[in-house]
Amino acid sequence: MSGHSKWATTKHKKAVIDAKRGKMFAKLIKNIEVAARTGGGDPAGNPTLFDAIQKAKKSSVPNDNIERARKRGGGEEAGGADWQTIMYEGYGPNGVAVLIECLTDNRNRAAGEVRTAMTRNGGNMADPGSVSYLFTRKGVVMLEKNGRSEDDLLEVVLEAGAEEINDLGESFEIVCEAGDLIPVRTALVEAGIEYESADPDFRASVEVPVDADGARKVFKLVDALEDSDDVQNVYTNIDVSDEVLAELDA
Repeated sequence: MSGHSKWATTKHKKAVIDAKRGKMFAKLIKNIEVAARTGGGDPAGNPTLFDAIQKAKKSSVPNDNIERARKRGGGEEAGGADWQTIMYEGYGPNGVAVLIECLTDNRNRAAGEVRTAMTRNGGNMADPGSVSYLFTRKGVVMLEKNGRSEDDLLEVVLEAGAEEINDLGESFEIVCEAGDLIPVRTALVEAGIEYESADPDFRASVEVPVDADGARKVFKLVDALEDSDDVQNVYTNIDVSDEVLAELDA
């Protein structure tokens, strides 16, 4: 696990870069529509919608697009697709477990695109349940340090259900049970602490260490999967050490 914090930072930076791409806009807008449909179209009474909107704004999604998605989801405007969440499971290069979360209005298209990306990049599809048991659903809040220590944060979020705080260099990552995500982010808001994102996540219980070649292959597979409009998130149990990260950066 030595490389976990650095890998998490790299992943986070990659997400920021990816957010500038148009495909990411579509995924963020989908999240807004689904959050509004599930919990109502008022961000003040729907923390999941509030966070989805904040994330879209931070990624420079135009306000008009955000507002239209909110109205479609909340039923104020006609339209909007019947989005379904589907999980696919598989194995990538080096036996790395892969969990693929899709949000789609066309199950057949999603399945076809996921299968194609997997087979073309050294992966194999697996039966439901054969990989998911290796992952646990968690809530993750990311925030910049801004001069705060881990102890400062713990005082605020421990009672709300935070399990651990990871130091990622310039930022902190707060991990909790998925069901405690809203209480944790609410505790931060009430304490006047700004956070970057609050999202459900899947964390692997067993990680697979890879060398630089293996890491490149897995990253290539993840990129190919994320290229599909139907794929919202890709989770793996890859463990990238500091040494391998340095080799990749070089």
